Amino acid sequence: MALDVLANRLGAKFKSHKAGAAVAEARLRFTKNGEPHEAKLILAKPACFMNLSGRPVSALLKFFDLPITSLIVLHDELDVPAETVRLKQGGGHAGHNGLRDIIATCASNEFARVRIGIGRPPGSMDTADFVLRNFSSTERKELPVTLEIAADAVEAIVADGVALASGRFHTA
Repeated sequence: MALDVLANRLGAKFKSHKAGAAVAEARLRFTKNGEPHEAKLILAKPACFMNLSGRPVSALLKFFDLPITSLIVLHDELDVPAETVRLKQGGGHAGHNGLRDIIATCASNEFARVRIGIGRPPGSMDTADFVLRNFSSTERKELPVTLEIAADAVEAIVADGVALASGRFHTA
């Protein structure tokens, strides 16, 4: 959903790609040190179960001849409070099966992450049930703001790198 927000901002449209993903190509224009810059973005939403994201991610990196270090993965995160966005470079999968598959398939964890907080399940609710359920009415009200912040985070990583961008998103 955050990629849809970003694609909309950049005027990009998703199309089916042979790598098993919906892909949109876009240009991000930004200013750095007073100078105009432009970066090409390849936005991709794997067309498979989240737990099997590694294969399309790996295929797209190969197709576009991109290093793993240029990859930014947006994902839900139980260990981040709901409606919060956090950035991270590298690291483990922390039990997230989509990240686990990307790391295993690409044989590297050296990519940036935009961690979109969903918080922990209430009470004794099963984690799988929690992450697969529909958003509550309260969550649906807050979701557009969270998705805009996640899209902002991607732009900040592209323009400034994870370390500098983190300072912007980790102040709360």
